[in-house]
Amino acid sequence: MSGPRVLLLSGPNLNLLGEREPAIYGTATLDDHVAAARAVAEEHGIFLDHTQSNRESDLVEAIQAARGRCRGIVINAGAFTHYAWSIADALSAFDGVVVELHLSNPNAREPWRHTSVIAPVCQGTIAGFGGLGYQLAILAVARMLEKTAL
Repeated sequence: MSGPRVLLLSGPNLNLLGEREPAIYGTATLDDHVAAARAVAEEHGIFLDHTQSNRESDLVEAIQAARGRCRGIVINAGAFTHYAWSIADALSAFDGVVVELHLSNPNAREPWRHTSVIAPVCQGTIAGFGGLGYQLAILAVARMLEKTAL
């Protein structure tokens, strides 16, 4: 595919989706969400890469590797959202569209989830829509890339 490349990043414990707290996160697996995101990406001529890691350093390295290679990043940083300043720093050095993504609505949950250290370096946040959020995030990136192409 010759269109823009976008990186979808999945943080800690997202590899357990479908098994972990289905009342909060649903029964779909991470592979299901990635497939749905990939389908929307393909509709918009976007090539979607996906990386999942339970290690903060892996996500930082993936963000750094996306510089000059990807036009956008969608990141579900999981618990790293709330304290991983190294991820925020890496995202701030990325010259492209960045969208923060959450299956649940962190602001409707425990108080420690209410602060996102990555939100200030993202163009927007999609939260609380369950698996639909993956599709909405890719659509948001696609629309933002269309605007920058004009």
